[in-house]
Amino acid sequence: MVDRVVEWLRPLDGSIIVDATFGGGGHSAALLDALPRARVVALDRDPDAAMAAARLGPRIAFHRSDFRHLQAVLTEEGLDDLDGAVFDLGVSSHQLDVGERGFSYRRPGPLDMRMGPDASLTADEVVNTWSEHDLADVIRRYGEERFAARIAAAVVRARPIADTAQLADVVAGAVPARARDHGHPARRTFQGIRIAVNDELAALTDGLDVALRLLRPGGRIVVISYHSLEDRITKRRFAAGATDCVCPPDFPICVCGRSAELRLLTRKVERPSAAEVTANPRARSARLRAAEKV
Repeated sequence: MVDRVVEWLRPLDGSIIVDATFGGGGHSAALLDALPRARVVALDRDPDAAMAAARLGPRIAFHRSDFRHLQAVLTEEGLDDLDGAVFDLGVSSHQLDVGERGFSYRRPGPLDMRMGPDASLTADEVVNTWSEHDLADVIRRYGEERFAARIAAAVVRARPIADTAQLADVVAGAVPARARDHGHPARRTFQGIRIAVNDELAALTDGLDVALRLLRPGGRIVVISYHSLEDRITKRRFAAGATDCVCPPDFPICVCGRSAELRLLTRKVERPSAAEVTANPRARSARLRAAEKV
């Protein structure tokens, strides 16, 4: 959905745009091409992303950092605010394609799943040391997996689990055959463990708050999410920002004095076109929302 990100941010040429999740640099490269006077400040926890950023020239400043620390990054760049931001959430194609990163249920690799090497918690600790109750809770809450209890019990019985291939096999064996029709049976479990390892939902909540606080009036933010948990956080934060009065409905007049900080640019979530999905099957679950600071 790179073209749509560019379209929403195109009015900001000559501005400072933050790519909060640089990954392979697709959004940054497209923005630099389409907005010849813009500068991009890019963030990513993954050290592998720095190499891709180095190829994009002098108009991009890359920081190996969590987007929670956006304010500190802008301060380091001598900036007080920003004109635009894009958050493309989830795991990058590079992270999925390299089995050694431990994100893939299709490629053997270590039980890692850390977005960056500085994080202390790994998937190995979650899978091999957490209680059955806590493991089931993570798989159910973050993976939205209805067979979480069965999967957690199977994982505990199979311990120690050595790598992602073994974990995927254990999970697949715990999921009933009738429920294996839609994608790999380990997909939701891997998602849940990955979110727990990287504290992704709390990071998104904090990151959106920071970005919206730093966004100048007229600035725009675009968020692409890949599952309902991320999209729900984004939708609620945008809706809250676009709300004026928050007084109880039985109050005859407004006494809160609140005014909206956002204008919703996408009233409904945007999804990739059939052509986009054909070109990139991983984009199938993408959901885009955009808003403007007022």
